[in-house]
Amino acid sequence: MTSGKRTPMTITVLIADDHFAIRDGLAMILKGADGIEVVGEAEDGAEAVRQARALRPDVTLMDVRMPGTDGITATRQLLAEGLSQVLVLTTFDLDEYVDGALRAGAAGFLLKSVPSARLIEAVKLVAAGEGVLAPQITRRLITAYAAGRGPASVPNGLDTLTERERQVLACLGAGLSNAQIATRLYIGETTVKTHVSRVLSKLDLRSRVQAAILAQENGLT
Repeated sequence: MTSGKRTPMTITVLIADDHFAIRDGLAMILKGADGIEVVGEAEDGAEAVRQARALRPDVTLMDVRMPGTDGITATRQLLAEGLSQVLVLTTFDLDEYVDGALRAGAAGFLLKSVPSARLIEAVKLVAAGEGVLAPQITRRLITAYAAGRGPASVPNGLDTLTERERQVLACLGAGLSNAQIATRLYIGETTVKTHVSRVLSKLDLRSRVQAAILAQENGLT
């Protein structure tokens, strides 16, 4: 774990992976990043949930394949209890893992081969409420939806959204960050965050990635 005085802007991270060497390596990468502190480690999903309840980390790096409780099940529980944002980090980008993680509410899905700088950036983006996907996964999702064979649709309540909220949802579908949405719609970034939260609440979604998928499925982008 990292040491030193924590500032109000410090992003706290929990690492969940069943291999010590990988946990140690990830901790070393994050230790060298400004504004990030690793506050805990877990070797399976059940322990990740227990640690998250005690530590309330901003972001949990979650492996998928772990003994006992797997990462997708743990992700679903973390999001259901509002304990942490989850960034799935795994060796395999199988469709079933991607679909399972996004449906569980993960804010991002990256492979363990991701460069260190990109991992650090992803942790900061997820902590800020953004969504992150590995490039190859983004391409596959786009191809799947273009062919009309994406995963079953997310619960649809578009008629409950205001016009501004629909505009924000369309921007999420286009993959824009909060700052980019603010610029496009000529509103403040804090206002964007408020709209995103309302969109997720009204549509009963757990992450902006799920919102982006819904926007794409409904032709809003």
